[in-house]
Amino acid sequence: MPKIPDSFPLDPWPAALSGAQPKLAVRLIDGKYVTGLTDAERIERYEICEDLAQQLVGYCRRKQSERPDEPLDSLLQKVENSARGKGWDISPVELTWVMGRVREALTDVG
Repeated sequence: MPKIPDSFPLDPWPAALSGAQPKLAVRLIDGKYVTGLTDAERIERYEICEDLAQQLVGYCRRKQSERPDEPLDSLLQKVENSARGKGWDISPVELTWVMGRVREALTDVG
């Protein structure tokens, strides 16, 4: 089982329920009411996001070699803007985490 960093989002899709009465967003799983992600779902979300981060690191390194004069911040902003428009099955908070991982990998000199 992978070690999920504390920085990984706990609830990538928080529920929003309309109406005047207070509501609690839960799911019935194996006879239990569950809020948020199960441990297995969170591991799966982490693995998807970590894989995407590593793919984007490779992509950014390739782009850096093609355009060595482009500032890293500019490249990362372009990649993030493009990723947000892709319709991938990751939440906005997960993508923010992914881009943080990409930035960390590209600026890590050690």
